Amino acid sequence: MAIVLGDNRYGKAETRLVRVTRDGDTHRLADLNVSIALSGDLTATHVSGDNAGVLPTDTMKNTVYAFARRPGVGEPEEFALLLARHFVEAQPQITRATVGIEAYGWERLGPHSFRRKGDYVRTARVDHTADTTQVVSGLTDFVVLNSTDSEFHGFTRDRYTTLPETTDRILATAVDARWRHLGPDGAWAESFEGVKDAMVNAFVTTYSYSLQQTLFTMGSRVLEQRPEVAEIRLALPNKHHYLVDLSAFDLENPGEVFIAGDRPYGLIEGTVTRDDAPPAEVGWYL
Repeated sequence: MAIVLGDNRYGKAETRLVRVTRDGDTHRLADLNVSIALSGDLTATHVSGDNAGVLPTDTMKNTVYAFARRPGVGEPEEFALLLARHFVEAQPQITRATVGIEAYGWERLGPHSFRRKGDYVRTARVDHTADTTQVVSGLTDFVVLNSTDSEFHGFTRDRYTTLPETTDRILATAVDARWRHLGPDGAWAESFEGVKDAMVNAFVTTYSYSLQQTLFTMGSRVLEQRPEVAEIRLALPNKHHYLVDLSAFDLENPGEVFIAGDRPYGLIEGTVTRDDAPPAEVGWYL
């Protein structure tokens, strides 16, 4: 029996970076969490401990900080592309670089004063080889809620089903979205805002009969309005709200007082794709 090394990669995870750009008295802030993974001809270090082809992960961290100083950060996708291309071009033993970035938003309060925004986290991921480049943008923890215009009924029942049908419910979710771009070049800030706006508009204007239907509508709206997007994957946890029984207090509750459930929760996931989009190079939404 032969034992061989399978797929492998290594890198530096979660390098925290804050970059202050000083434009006179008015400053700009970039707050990033950068993760790097490299793969290629790394058999020797696994099999015999020969580290001749291993770039230290500490060097990857240092590269993040050095590149943040010059040429600078820019948009998350732009910075991820810069780093991924560098590692593949500079290290002959490396054939693929994957760079993932979480970007945390800050709201301006003054020329050099800011307040951390917690409504969502912007993400970017670049997979780069000598022959291909794949860019995936996204956001996480984007909480949205409709207080009506949502139903859920006509579902399958078995002996363990106790959920009542409803024709009026709160629909709330924390959107986790990833979308793959058709190419490695783009107006990243404009594209991000356009995708976010399309998802929000679809959520607001869709009368929902299921969270699955809402997911497909949100993804479809993005592809209809953003031609640079090849496909989008959405993960939508159903943030349940349960009507409180106030009868013990001789009070009616006409859909006004709810318990916000924590867990367990339903999780709806799906990908909406252009039928003519080129296939992804790697598992882009992992």
